[in-house]
Amino acid sequence: MSIFEVRGGKKLSGEITPQGAKNEALQIISAVLLTAEEVVIHNIPDIIDVNLLIELLREMNVKVNRTDRHTCRFKADEVDVDYLQSDAYHKKSGRLRGSVMLAGPLLARYKKAYMPKPGGDKIGRRRLDTHIIGFEKLGASFSYDDGSGFFKLEANELTGTFMLLDEPSVTGTANILMAAVMAKGTTTIYNAACEPYIQQLCKMLNRMGARIEGISSNLLTIHGVEKLDGTSHTMLPDMIEVGSFIGLAAMTQSDITIKNAGVKELGIIPEKFRQLGIQMEIINDDIHVPGQDSYEVQRFLDGGILNFYDHPWPGLTPDLLSILLVTAIQAHGSVLIHQKMFESRLFFVDKLIEMGAQIILCDPHRAVVIGLEREKSLRGITMSSPDIRAGVALLIAALSADGKSTIQNIEQIDRGYQDIDERLRKLGADIKRID
Repeated sequence: MSIFEVRGGKKLSGEITPQGAKNEALQIISAVLLTAEEVVIHNIPDIIDVNLLIELLREMNVKVNRTDRHTCRFKADEVDVDYLQSDAYHKKSGRLRGSVMLAGPLLARYKKAYMPKPGGDKIGRRRLDTHIIGFEKLGASFSYDDGSGFFKLEANELTGTFMLLDEPSVTGTANILMAAVMAKGTTTIYNAACEPYIQQLCKMLNRMGARIEGISSNLLTIHGVEKLDGTSHTMLPDMIEVGSFIGLAAMTQSDITIKNAGVKELGIIPEKFRQLGIQMEIINDDIHVPGQDSYEVQRFLDGGILNFYDHPWPGLTPDLLSILLVTAIQAHGSVLIHQKMFESRLFFVDKLIEMGAQIILCDPHRAVVIGLEREKSLRGITMSSPDIRAGVALLIAALSADGKSTIQNIEQIDRGYQDIDERLRKLGADIKRID
């Protein structure tokens, strides 16, 4: 186990480049199972969750050639489907939430799959109903094994159909989409997620020979094909990292340029930070955040207090609410943060309160942040990272605080942020990783 030791209160400066998108990577890498031909993927983030998935594919006998740190060649021409029933697969796939994304491709190509109970962050209930109901509508049956904690899915044949998803789940949409590309006939998915990650997956599958219409909308039409070919694909920059760096610059009064930020795919993310009063300049595909002594929260036109809440794309992604919350701590004004999707994601605010933040936790889903207006600084404490996004929010707080902070359980941060300590040191941060 490792910890971060952070001495905060320093203004940072320089350039930082976001990694490839974590959430996109888990879907794209799973999709290599849909073809026996070679698939080349670029801009892969070198992080724990993605590396676990690649390791899982390798153990399924997928040929993996990592030509450099961020590029992999995959060839799934001799997949060992029996490995799915092994104890090793059960143990390893249960550690990784992203392993559920293997089910759709396996069903499409091999007509059977196993799904573990969701692993990953402890941020509340993360159900698989949307995935399984979608698979059932395509013709699969499932059973649950109490002993292993796995869902078993089987199908003699997948057949296209119409389905209305009960929620626009990103992982659910991606999984059903990958199962449907080789189903007989036409599948229509209404209330589909349309995040950039889903758009990227659709574009990649179409290059492989799939026939998907309605990309970027919530109504996807998939005309099944018999087989898919190889392709190459490049990941988008990680929008959550981009938002994290904007929040970091504001909290630490730093002058930071985020290079190759994928501005066109950020949606309303820059606008949400502007609503906190944060200045930024977009120069081609870069975002420059100048050092600001203060930033003032906007109010609604009727004078009401600003509130941020998660919403399906093109609304605000839930992964950035933790970052917006911590950024609001030093603002002029107040903000209501409403985390609708996960009931445990705000429980890290007790550590921020201990550091001196003025936050009222109303219930598991809502918190009011009353800005300190730079009148006093946060103070360093010892704390533990409960999940990926909260962990980085705590790290941002520590970098802005007076004195030394110790962050435990940083493996959670490493799951989603590549070499974050090394990259922050290049900006001038005083952060040490201690084993």
